[in-house]
Amino acid sequence: MAQQWKEMTMGTCYYPEHWPREMWQSDLERMQKAGITVVRVAEFAWNFFEPEEDVFTFDFFQDFLDLCKKTGMKVIFGTPTATPPAWLTEKYPEVLNCNKDGVPYRHGGRGHHNYNSPVYRRFTARIVEKLAQQYASHPAVIGWQIHNELNCESCVYYSEADTLAFREYLRERYGTLERLNQALGTTFWNQTYTRWEQIYVPRPTLTGAINPHFHLEYIRFISHSTRSYCKLQADILRRYIKPGDFITTNGTFANLDNHSMTRESLDFFTHDSYPNFAFGLDNPTPEGELRDQWTSLKLTDVRSICPHFGIMEQQSGANGWTTRLEAPAPRPGQLTLWAMQSVAHGADFISFFRWRTCTFGTEIYWHGILDYDSRDNRKLKEVTEFGKMLKALDALCGSDFKASFALLKDYDNEWDTSIDHWHSRVQQASHDGIFEASAHGHMPYNTVFMGQPNAEEELMKHPVALYPHPTLIDEERAAILRRYVENGGTLIIGCRSGYKDMNGKCVMVPQPGLLQPLTGSDIHDFTLTSFAEPENYAMLDGNRLEAPIFNDILTPIGEGNAIAAYEESYYRGEAALVVNRLGRGRVLHWGSTFTKNNTLPLLKYAGAENIFASLAEAPEHVEMVLREKDGKRWLFLLNYLSAPQEITLKKEMRSLFTGEVLQGRQLLSPFGVMVTEA
Repeated sequence: MAQQWKEMTMGTCYYPEHWPREMWQSDLERMQKAGITVVRVAEFAWNFFEPEEDVFTFDFFQDFLDLCKKTGMKVIFGTPTATPPAWLTEKYPEVLNCNKDGVPYRHGGRGHHNYNSPVYRRFTARIVEKLAQQYASHPAVIGWQIHNELNCESCVYYSEADTLAFREYLRERYGTLERLNQALGTTFWNQTYTRWEQIYVPRPTLTGAINPHFHLEYIRFISHSTRSYCKLQADILRRYIKPGDFITTNGTFANLDNHSMTRESLDFFTHDSYPNFAFGLDNPTPEGELRDQWTSLKLTDVRSICPHFGIMEQQSGANGWTTRLEAPAPRPGQLTLWAMQSVAHGADFISFFRWRTCTFGTEIYWHGILDYDSRDNRKLKEVTEFGKMLKALDALCGSDFKASFALLKDYDNEWDTSIDHWHSRVQQASHDGIFEASAHGHMPYNTVFMGQPNAEEELMKHPVALYPHPTLIDEERAAILRRYVENGGTLIIGCRSGYKDMNGKCVMVPQPGLLQPLTGSDIHDFTLTSFAEPENYAMLDGNRLEAPIFNDILTPIGEGNAIAAYEESYYRGEAALVVNRLGRGRVLHWGSTFTKNNTLPLLKYAGAENIFASLAEAPEHVEMVLREKDGKRWLFLLNYLSAPQEITLKKEMRSLFTGEVLQGRQLLSPFGVMVTEA
């Protein structure tokens, strides 16, 4: 994917429809004085273009764009399809999304549409084409944002239009009802379909249970529908945008293959980063926990979608709605810390949400850079200083994130886990544990999504890879993993691997199924751990590896070799960890979940590189990130605590912010950031 931004760029989200025209010019001038050169507009403004059906007016935003041209401000134009207008939903209620009971969500919120209504797709296509015809050639416009946060307010859709589209999706995927019934195991509980008209999107059931294989296919259908809706808009925009202008969308939300959507429709991907959700009043955590650092977990996934991405909405103030969410204002330094976190992980464009806090509506507590009174404040001062810091990092634009290992994921397993109560507990524990180990142990990782066209190429870049629980596996993915190991890679997998096919049906072969030739292990017994017994563990090179929640009881086969055994329960002495050499590489099969305390010893045994060993040492609550380009390296150090933290630079390094040459012990201020040439 081509790099869009040639230099580090700062923007903000602006809503001219919320403010008197007399404020526009002074707002734009104040933004530019702060270093803001791009604004995003219009993503909720459908009525300003089409106040009534078939009545179009473009003067309002034409005037704003002309002012942007005059002042030198660049614009990302949003398509306004996330909030269909009242005249549309009132006359055509079939465009509305519904709850699981089939009751429509009425006008008044946002995201109340469904992607599959032919009527809504027709109105969408028309408004997008009208806007492109009117504004795409404007010199102030540099790019387009499709919709706003696809699948944000809802990632499930239950309208009549969705049922009709779901039937067609299944017909195209399976061809015949016989094949569909076989693939989805419909003989269980007498769910066999004999006519296509018997198939609906999930509906309420007496037990609350839905055929899990049918449910997985429904989630795939949602992703398919969302991508199709995005592509509908992208294809129209492509016919009108100027050479060099881009198409993007914002935010990562559930039930959506963002990788495929980006590949099919976008020039690059942008994310919305709100770190304070990690310690807001509705989800408190103690001072010593990871707090804002958790946001980097999501940024790591975004980097796998688009290595050099943008942030369309970067947190700038306290946030919340009148109906939900409450969080404190950023403490001095946190606004910069959060934004630099995004830069460290690959963002070349940072757009703060929002310029000024809205004085009306549901988001009156979602504070922007300026508060209601519009006076200069400490946040504006900090944004201005951040803009100067960002320009000092221009040389980093387009540089790559350096990782110690790869974490493998895939949408099929994520979606299946979301509907599998047994496995979700296992997966969530490992999800948290691996991140905590990575963050505290300064072992950053790249995410590689299996099932994507570039998965094998990306995997081969990493000498060590961890695939926690690939429950669903097929021949193609098993072959990629085998080639990775044979070519010298070290693969770590955990419990509950390989026991399902790609429809989520359990396979009638010894576990770990198709992965067994790689692991050199057989699973003859397995169990959830019991609260009535001591927590299980195994010893590896003097390290106590805790083994909570679930235990696969392993037996080495072939060239497999047991290197650690369980210490508790009826399977005491049985293998907990098996290593199998294959070609030039090896596979470690760990029979349990991954935690903060067992992941680091496993990674070190596997040979994961400590990329900071010759550069720096830092406390566990200071994040270290290394970016590289053209033989040059840059080291980020981010302090997430409200107290100073001591770090040690092991060689001479030049600060990009002060130009000072640094070495040895340094003090990182509360919520402080340091970037050096490494």
